[in-house]
Amino acid sequence: MRSTIEIDDKLLKKAMAVTRFTTKKGLVNAGLEELIRTKRIERLISRLGKSPLKLSLNDLSKRRAYG
Repeated sequence: MRSTIEIDDKLLKKAMAVTRFTTKKGLVNAGLEELIRTKRIERLISRLGKSPLKLSLNDLSKRRAYG
């Protein structure tokens, strides 16, 4: 898909200098993939320890005892 966007030239040059990318397209695609990956990780971390199950330690012990 073609898009016209304004990108900070200094930022683009810095990003290309510190990565292996030689094309703007490759750099932008990699940046978008990294953003998606980072946000997914953040979402997973925010959900750690949260569960729809409302079990107490006592409930878990009883379930273990019954097999």
